[in-house]
Amino acid sequence: MTAKYVTLIERTMAAIDTPAARGPRIRVDLQLIADMVAPGSRVLDVGCGDGALLDYLVHFKQVDGRGIELSQAGVNACVAAGLSAIQGDADTDLADYPDNAFDYVILSQTLQATRDPRKVLENLVRIGKRAIVSFPNFGHWRVRWYLGWVGRMPETAALPDRWYNTPNIHLCTISDFVGLCKELDVEIEKALAIDDKGKAIRVFGHWLANLVGEQGMFLLRQRD
Repeated sequence: MTAKYVTLIERTMAAIDTPAARGPRIRVDLQLIADMVAPGSRVLDVGCGDGALLDYLVHFKQVDGRGIELSQAGVNACVAAGLSAIQGDADTDLADYPDNAFDYVILSQTLQATRDPRKVLENLVRIGKRAIVSFPNFGHWRVRWYLGWVGRMPETAALPDRWYNTPNIHLCTISDFVGLCKELDVEIEKALAIDDKGKAIRVFGHWLANLVGEQGMFLLRQRD
């Protein structure tokens, strides 16, 4: 597992410096996601927020893009920008999509806020030929330190909310996510650990990624 993880990270790192990566500025971690998407593909962005990533993909990678967003404000922002987005809930509405309806299904910084992450992940790899998933890593060393020494729920750049008002109800570590992919027989094609600035960092083995990555980012597909 460790050697395979190193290979996946190195392959992804080599692909980061692409023409798309040097295009108009979006959030760094969203750029890493965009660099994994092939131009001209069909994309569903689940939890698309205000449409920043979807807008980039539509205009600079010429994708046929669709968005789902829980908040009405987010949907309104997408529609105002000329994007195709509907209000929907990843926990309930993904079940209505047919198999392989999209080339890529993206779930960025949303998995931990879903009620049934396992089912959501199953739907992502069913609906899309590939799925891209990113999430805050609860195994990061700063989170461990805060829990161990302060004794309270941590607040970090990736986890800025207080314990009583956070939307995150199923926090996990990178190791937890790798384990879930193994349980579901989901293939990890690319894997990245992301630092506190949203940039990919080179690590050796998912155990180290689990320690130093503030976020995890994965390109997945359902095994044949």
